Parts: sequence; C-alpha cells; structure tokens
Amino acid sequence: MPEGRRRHADPVRRHALADPAPHEDVCLITGMISAFPTLFEQAEEALARRFGRISRASKIMPFDFTDYYAPQMGENLQRKFVAFEKPFEPSLLAPAKLWTNDLETRLTGNEFPVSRPINLDPGYVTPAKLVLATTKDYPHRLYIGGGIYAEVTLSFVDKAWRPNDWTYPDYQTEPYHRFFEAVRSDLLERRKHGIGRES
Repeated sequence: MPEGRRRHADPVRRHALADPAPHEDVCLITGMISAFPTLFEQAEEALARRFGRISRASKIMPFDFTDYYAPQMGENLQRKFVAFEKPFEPSLLAPAKLWTNDLETRLTGNEFPVSRPINLDPGYVTPAKLVLATTKDYPHRLYIGGGIYAEVTLSFVDKAWRPNDWTYPDYQTEPYHRFFEAVRSDLLERRKHGIGRES
C-alpha cells in the first residue's frame, strides 16, 4: 500500500468509538399542586410506598404564576416538592410518570368540587440538571416511551441553577432553586460515600 494511504488511515484507528456506560444514579423528585393541602399528605404516603422514604420536602408555597390549571383544579393553588432517598435509575422516569398519573386518578373523589384535585409531576435531579416528565410533546422535549416525554427544565451552570428558554416561570424562582440545590447536595454526598442502587 502506498505510504500516503497508510498515513491517512492511522487517525481512524487512534480514535476508536467510546464504549457506552450506565448513567449514574439520580435523585427522584415529585412536584405537587393542589388547592387541598390534605392531599399532599395522602400523595406523599403513596409515593413513599412506591419509591421509598422521602428524604427532603419543601415548604408549601403559593402557586400563582398561571391560571392554566384553574378550570380543572380550582383557585388558591399550592405547590410542594418532595425528594426521595432511594437512588433512582433515570431510564425509569417514564414508568414513574405513568404511575403518578394513575395515583392522580386514585386520589380523585366526589368529596372534591373539581375534576383534578391534585397534579403530580415526577422528575429527577443530577449534578448538572433538573429533568421533568410530561405527556405533552414540544420541540425541546424527547420521547422516552409510554407516551411520555422529558425535558431539561433547569441546568446547573457556574454554581447556580439556570433556566432555559422554555422553563416555566415558577421554576425560575429562588425558592425552587434553593430546594433543588439542597437535593443536588444530598445526591453529591451520597455519591461521595458510594451510596447507590447496589449498596
């Protein structure tokens, strides 16, 4: 083979494809919206039975950024987040969303004067981002199976949570960021001590 052709082929051999590697464990979170605070307690009990002990919970905060949910959920909506201690496999986000959708249905009863008394939105925190699951498709969302899509709602850049162009206004606020920063710190501490699904 001519010398020139041998030199041309060498870089191809030097740059082999990287081997796929499993994603590290992440921290599962769930956002809840309701006008009926007692439903938060019922949802948390069911979530803990399904996903393990709740390691961190936010304060209950007013959810007054939009009236989008009012026809289904009523007025004076409140928001709360919970995070789970058990390490979470991120490829299981779609099944988690389908399960929380079913839980929403189970928590709906005649004692509530609205058709959707609680909204449950699971997602996960990594050191680099907050990912949320949704049933709605948009250009910035990726399909992850079962009719579920995922989006990167917040990115952690330069030691702070940063919104994207599509990030909902409430997720751009400091109280949310403080909660997700605490969850991120918990996750990093678990990784530092080698606490994972196989521990």
